[in-house]
Amino acid sequence: MNMSKGITVLFLLLLCGCKNNEEISHDSSANQNVEIAFAYPMNEVEIDGNPEDWSDDMIKHPIGVVLENEIETEEDLAAQFKVGFSKESKSIYLLLSVKDESHQVDSEKGALSDAQDQCLMYLDKYHDAKGSGVNVYCFNALYQEIDDATTNWDPSARNPNWDNISVASQRIENQTYYEIKLTFEENVQEGKVIGLDFMIYDSDTQGEEELTRVAWQKTEGKEKVPFKIGSIVLVDDKEQLGIVEGQVKWSQDSIGPPPKKVRIASTKTPSLWVREVVDSTGNYTAKLPKGSYKVTPEWNFYILDEDRFKLNPSGITVDVKPDTKVNAAPLELSIAEPLNLIKSEGLLLENPHNKYELVDAFVASYMDYYEIPGVSLGLIENGKLTYHKTYGVKNVFTQASVEKETLFEAASITKPVFGFAVCRLAERGIIDLDQPLYTYLPFEEIAYDERYKKITARHVLSHQTGFPNWRDGEMKIEFEPGTQFGYSGEGFEYLKRVIAEITGKDVVQVLEEEVLNPLNLQNFYFEKNDYLFKVVANGHFNNHANMTNLPNKAGMAWSLHTEAKSFCDFAIAVLERRGLSRKTYADMFHHHTVTDKYEEMNSEDWKSYFGLGLQIEKTPFGNTFGHGGNNGDFKCEFKIYEELQKGFVIFTNSNTGGELAYKALDQFLITGKVNFKP
Repeated sequence: MNMSKGITVLFLLLLCGCKNNEEISHDSSANQNVEIAFAYPMNEVEIDGNPEDWSDDMIKHPIGVVLENEIETEEDLAAQFKVGFSKESKSIYLLLSVKDESHQVDSEKGALSDAQDQCLMYLDKYHDAKGSGVNVYCFNALYQEIDDATTNWDPSARNPNWDNISVASQRIENQTYYEIKLTFEENVQEGKVIGLDFMIYDSDTQGEEELTRVAWQKTEGKEKVPFKIGSIVLVDDKEQLGIVEGQVKWSQDSIGPPPKKVRIASTKTPSLWVREVVDSTGNYTAKLPKGSYKVTPEWNFYILDEDRFKLNPSGITVDVKPDTKVNAAPLELSIAEPLNLIKSEGLLLENPHNKYELVDAFVASYMDYYEIPGVSLGLIENGKLTYHKTYGVKNVFTQASVEKETLFEAASITKPVFGFAVCRLAERGIIDLDQPLYTYLPFEEIAYDERYKKITARHVLSHQTGFPNWRDGEMKIEFEPGTQFGYSGEGFEYLKRVIAEITGKDVVQVLEEEVLNPLNLQNFYFEKNDYLFKVVANGHFNNHANMTNLPNKAGMAWSLHTEAKSFCDFAIAVLERRGLSRKTYADMFHHHTVTDKYEEMNSEDWKSYFGLGLQIEKTPFGNTFGHGGNNGDFKCEFKIYEELQKGFVIFTNSNTGGELAYKALDQFLITGKVNFKP
């Protein structure tokens, strides 16, 4: 196994920052079918909710993937839709039918809520291969609403309205029918494709605990990232469809199962593309309109266990013929040569005259190879900021550049900042680091376990609470508090609530008074505001921009937004031991717990610990302090070598950013190539 195996342990602790208890998966439907419905020409219909205008011969597409609760019988909940289009009216028509015994629509609420029956329609009008935006239209018999889309990555999707969408419904016996008309400014004709999905909310009582949700495509968060909804493909008639069968195979000896999906795109119509599932033997089948198509891997990387491999460019062309099955040529895949840019000596130690040009070239190479859209980088030498540079784009869809004021999610790098504030409060006796936290503020959700009464602020800051990183259901204690290391964001969120309780202040005010103002820090934001919305970078999964997800309330495990130059000011303040007493700094840098980051190396030269809010390391190049962060679509790290007075701060806006931030940059700048195998 290559060196990434040894470093991987770092990811599991660094930096499982994860936004507000969750990390967005780039494709939660990796093994699920990608739903496609074909729409055929039909006569115009009056939008009144009456199903009698629709032919019984039209294909019924089931909306049957259960996302929440269970369906005991078809009478309890069953949904389906039909679809057609009219060239004359430039419209796509949909008939949605929902069968349920108990129909709940609450006229007293004055708005939709999860406690009543409703339909959510997810619409991507443009079906852009780069990942156009998705809007959510919610409706039932009484109400129509549109989800706020101001944070969408696609500017064209930020101000949706009902101007070109008509919806009407009727309740007939135990079925609710919704007729929907989508009208477009451009021509509606064969070859046009839109993204579409439905989610049905069925509330059997007025209580949310009885809510059942079903959808067409088996995905959650359909509007937050691209490619999580199905596709509607317009064709003239069924005879214009053909079938493609093909196989994905490795050109060299197989390194593992085939990739899970392929992308099949028309060579003439940009919006006509689909994703198809590849089975475990490498085979795929697609039904498509006639025409010429290119078949490629869905993504340019192959994931095996915890390793990411770059694929060499590959693709095959296939001609689809009407009412014919075509066998495509095999799509042969091969692994690209890995980057080999790290020398035996770190650049900042070698100190060539053109070192910053070499830094730029190194960062650019990793961004290109790993498809990292944007980077903010700061270098520290002789205890000072010596180089600051931004690279790339903050949104691949709009191609807006990363500027010096562009802010990134700092994820778990929030923790050292909060830890600094807690240590300042402890210096003044406002909190005792060794007093059980429950004496300040009980934690009712874990009060059933008496061990929680042993948890202190020191345990939180050094990750010894026994809490999980983030709960999955019921809150639990996984080991005796204070006895071992266990990385936990939950602990920091509990301590946040304690600090707010004992100070009587919002935690952001505490941070301003204890960290930002004393250290004169700029561009540190923990909660949503208008300025942050203007300058924040979009996160990216697999080189596709995601919806901006700004926190309504500060999270002390994950919500900091900043950039490299500004965060260098914090790192330098800690390096210079400013803002805290010598005694408190000694406590902060004490090895309170040992991590297993370098366990496989079995070397006394490499050790990893946690102090109070900081990750501390012993290396052949001296002691370091720092932290990393991982919010899924943002990866970042800062690391300072104390004796060398050198270090770096890096923020990236991509799920692949860790390849640069965690694995490569430290070796390129400081340590040189290190073999992390035992």
